[in-house]
Amino acid sequence: MSRGFELTSVQEISVARLCELQKGGPINVIDVRTPAEFGELHATCARNIPLDALDPATLMQDCKGNGDSTLYVICKSGNRSKKACEKFLSAGYENVISIEGGTQAWEAAGFPVVRGRKAMSLERQVRIAAGALVLLGVLLSFVNPYFLGISAFVGAGLIFAGITDTCGMAMLLARAPWNRRSASTGGTCQN
Repeated sequence: MSRGFELTSVQEISVARLCELQKGGPINVIDVRTPAEFGELHATCARNIPLDALDPATLMQDCKGNGDSTLYVICKSGNRSKKACEKFLSAGYENVISIEGGTQAWEAAGFPVVRGRKAMSLERQVRIAAGALVLLGVLLSFVNPYFLGISAFVGAGLIFAGITDTCGMAMLLARAPWNRRSASTGGTCQN
């Protein structure tokens, strides 16, 4: 572990290269999606640790006891795994690598996956919630025009999310009970 002030760029690895590496022994793979998303479909070797529950120090300590101390991070498409890697880098851990293309690329390459119960994606939940709040604000504005503030607040939140690539509504929905149902924990990838 190195504690520098500069944040290095996130390293990436292809799913094909990752599968080659696992032939040499166990590797540490975490999936940072919500438990519901993980339960729907995940790489057989990944264990679920949601992005909002990441504790870099504890996780890196666990990795030291599981063969290779490098931690490979996967999500649906690669966006959340990069954010997770940035979290590790800012905590001073450089031996983290994002898996390019995420679970979508893993499945498309024909590598082993575990399929479970179908779940609604977090992105889709955000669209439904934002649309419902905007509609509610417009409908309630017929009672009192101040209710248009709900629609304005949601619109401002969506603009902020687009600019910063951080969505407060997604963070709240990720903590909802239906997104927290327990999923299998998985393990390390082995030959």
